[in-house]
Amino acid sequence: MVNYNPKSWATLIFAFHKSDTFRVLWKEIIYIGVFTLVVAYLELNYFPNATFLNNLIAVYSLIGFVISLLLVFRTNTAYDRWWEGRRKWGEIVNDSRNLSVKISSLICNNEDKLFLNRMIVNYAYATKEHLRKGTKIEELELTEEEFSTLSKSSHVPMDILKIIYTRLKLLKNKGELSEEEFLSLDKNLNNFLDCTGACERIKNTPIPYSYSLFIKKFIFIYVMTLPLAFVNHFGYFSALIATFVFYILVSMEVLAEEIEDPFGSDDNDLPIESICERIKKDLI
Repeated sequence: MVNYNPKSWATLIFAFHKSDTFRVLWKEIIYIGVFTLVVAYLELNYFPNATFLNNLIAVYSLIGFVISLLLVFRTNTAYDRWWEGRRKWGEIVNDSRNLSVKISSLICNNEDKLFLNRMIVNYAYATKEHLRKGTKIEELELTEEEFSTLSKSSHVPMDILKIIYTRLKLLKNKGELSEEEFLSLDKNLNNFLDCTGACERIKNTPIPYSYSLFIKKFIFIYVMTLPLAFVNHFGYFSALIATFVFYILVSMEVLAEEIEDPFGSDDNDLPIESICERIKKDLI
């Protein structure tokens, strides 16, 4: 995630960061500009008396309003997914700290405290990679026995919580944890599973295919036919207008696509790397 000062207008306006959609769309912008110039040349030189085209600008203004509403809805939906992901990772941070404080006060054995805190940190790192391309076992702090067990797992975060539960149950059987104390820790561990499930839901449930298909087709048809309405009024300058409209509409769709899966490593994704590092710093 890019860290920046949202109050610095000059920096944001004149910045040319790699996350800028212009870097992604510059080839398409050139294609649209050239296409519009060709349409303008043909219309001005071969169909100069096509008066029926003069009234199209009102139609395209109405269509532009409709497509703007669709893109606003699309962007808001994608941002809701991004924000829910951030909320869930905030809960993971809070539950990690709560568990660590409870473990520190309820458990006397220092070895058990270190083991449980280490596993909580492992859970955070395992969840981070689980939401990407699969957990990197080598990234976790494990003993040989733990490494052997988790390397066979298809859901590493869940199996790390099983290991934590096994140790807590052992402590309860020894009488070092009461039933009430165990239930107090259980509440935070259950919330870990709830957060993981919510993040998996966000990642594995993209926008419906037909909806995404419709928006892309709508934008494409609108932009490609836009010169027909603008050439009679603006001549060759319609190429600038068409490319600018294309840049705005497609940029909104590109940004929505990027943030609707917020757990990757793109510039606009959630800073889960730093969140995991913060958990590790707080607990170990």
